[in-house]
Amino acid sequence: MSTSATTVIHSARLVSGREVVADAWVRFAGDRVAARGVGEAWRSDLPADAAVTDAANRHLVPGFIDLHCHGAGGASVDDGEDAIGTALSVHVAHGTTRSVLSLVTAPVDVLARRLEVIAGVAASDPRVLGAHLEGPFLDQEFRGAHDPALLRTADAASVDRLLDASGGTLRQITIAPEHPGAAEATARFVEAGVAVAVGHTGADFATALAAFDAGASILTHAFNGMRGIHHRAPGPVVAAMHARHVTLEIINDGVHVHPDVVRLAFAGAPGRVALVTDAMAAAGAADGRYLLGSLDVLVAGGVARLVEGGSIAGSTRTQDGALRRAGVECGIALEDAVRALPVAPAAAVGRAQDLGRLEPGYAADAVVLSPDLTVDAVWAAGAQLA
Repeated sequence: MSTSATTVIHSARLVSGREVVADAWVRFAGDRVAARGVGEAWRSDLPADAAVTDAANRHLVPGFIDLHCHGAGGASVDDGEDAIGTALSVHVAHGTTRSVLSLVTAPVDVLARRLEVIAGVAASDPRVLGAHLEGPFLDQEFRGAHDPALLRTADAASVDRLLDASGGTLRQITIAPEHPGAAEATARFVEAGVAVAVGHTGADFATALAAFDAGASILTHAFNGMRGIHHRAPGPVVAAMHARHVTLEIINDGVHVHPDVVRLAFAGAPGRVALVTDAMAAAGAADGRYLLGSLDVLVAGGVARLVEGGSIAGSTRTQDGALRRAGVECGIALEDAVRALPVAPAAAVGRAQDLGRLEPGYAADAVVLSPDLTVDAVWAAGAQLA
């Protein structure tokens, strides 16, 4: 990634945090935001070799952060460094500047090797925030597109093996909290600085809330892979809304969650919804047959389902599409929808202090959006990539 010493984006409609600022500009120095303002002040002390972009009153937003991404472009992040590069290229073109790479259920030794690969990529590529283990400590009934033969309860040796292999780059792990060993595993992961997510779970409201009280802080793809909301049995989604430190992942692809239910999540957990892709290899690629972990998937009409059983098997969508749907189909205000792409995800993985906003000192990650909210330009760590 080549980074210009100084980059200026000016004449923008800036949407960052809760602000919407007209005629705004930002200046990058290397991989950080150095300054921001309004009007013509961006011209002051501008180096002759600065890279300058006129946003022409288009929206300028922080780069998107995806907490939950399995692949794209025909490639799965399970399959190594080259596959990770292919997937990242697709998602960057759609505005995602930082990704947490998600691994589906596999044997612990296999997951450990894959974590080591992701740790190596993260050491050299700032677009990779680290890894998310979506398994193997999941519930059989609510397993979704995870191989039932590979699911297991958590034990101390497996937890330590996964932590050691990640080299400090494990950012999130999904656990069904109702099973033996889950409470001890949650405590160990939280102690190690890993965000524990409740998901693929049969937990009721009380069990989910107890997990959140014990330190779990994310709900994996809310409404999917868990019990729904019932007026006498509110389930894990309402538990996550109740626990004010919890981030709710939402796959806003028009398949996983109804638009009115997306709006319910934004209302029930204001500022705590993270729009994720849960994208598998078919994102940015053609319909057809794919593998998700060890399971066969058929993608038809952009919808991925297991060949055996028909369970939804991830998404084929990108984060810019989630943003457009949030406004058009779900009626979410632009500033609230934008916050769900960089701000809430950054907070969920402990990076609120340096990611997710276009303010001095933050990472120089930015996206210019056309009036219809398609991506016109992307910068990641100060380098223009699209």
